[in-house]
Amino acid sequence: MSILVVMEQRSGEWSRMSWETLAAGQQMAAQNGTAVSAAVLGQGTGALAAELGGKKLARVYAVEHELLKEYTPDAYCAALRQLIAHAGASLVLFPHTYQVRDFLPKLATGLNRVAVSDVVAHRVENGALVLVRQLFQGKVNADVRFAVEGPNFASLQAGAYRADLLEAGSAEVETFTPQLAAGDVRTRPAERFRESARAVDLGAAELIVAVGRGIKEAENIALVQELATAMGAELAASRPICDAGWLPMERQVGSSGQTVAPKMYMAVGISGAIQHLVGMKGARTIVAINKDANAPIFEVADYGIVGDLFQVVPELIAALKQG
Repeated sequence: MSILVVMEQRSGEWSRMSWETLAAGQQMAAQNGTAVSAAVLGQGTGALAAELGGKKLARVYAVEHELLKEYTPDAYCAALRQLIAHAGASLVLFPHTYQVRDFLPKLATGLNRVAVSDVVAHRVENGALVLVRQLFQGKVNADVRFAVEGPNFASLQAGAYRADLLEAGSAEVETFTPQLAAGDVRTRPAERFRESARAVDLGAAELIVAVGRGIKEAENIALVQELATAMGAELAASRPICDAGWLPMERQVGSSGQTVAPKMYMAVGISGAIQHLVGMKGARTIVAINKDANAPIFEVADYGIVGDLFQVVPELIAALKQG
């Protein structure tokens, strides 16, 4: 089984989730005793491909064409079909981004295959790869095995794998020019999806302080904002806070909001409903502040403070300002 990881970049900037997917590809390849390669699509991707060349990979493909400068599902799918045939990949991995969600079903269906979306883990059983994805907002884990020969496809959930485990190395960079014609592209690039236009991209934040219903009043959010500012963190919230209009929807973390994987996630006054945990469980370190010692958030927290947030938070702010 050969593995190909398709990285995502926009205007020359990597999606952080791409590095997590590449780390996952390296792990799967090592466990299966096979090779993993990576590809980047666009125009003028030389610098990006060279950066990939410094990772432990069998090969890097710089997929270059003027029709790939701006994303369109037609051009991406046509280019990837040609690349997959050229590379002989049997498993193709993608980060589970909005862009991938747009074109991956088209790509897989065009090759008479299915795509396993939102993968959170994997294992190898009797030499076969088993992918794990979640159902019912994280309440059930489902094992998925491919029943047909490749190419097979999967997208990986943000935070499911750690980018800091990516192995360095040296890989040859090959420029691959797909055969594309303007008439093959039926869509034209338009305004990018809201993910790109957000005032804040919580998915890229390394430190997040999130507030929940324990804050009681909208006016009290300023206290948590002060803590976030003192920490150099982004402010986020659980769904009830955003539904009430106390913070904009782009600040929501959870199954109906953003999925995040920061170095540290501090949950202030958040009970820990499964819908919220789905969005933040990929954090490397989770700190919880809640006056209810039996709150579900403590089951996933690395550090927990049982106490009234209106007493704990001011003390944390004072300590941070002194330090």
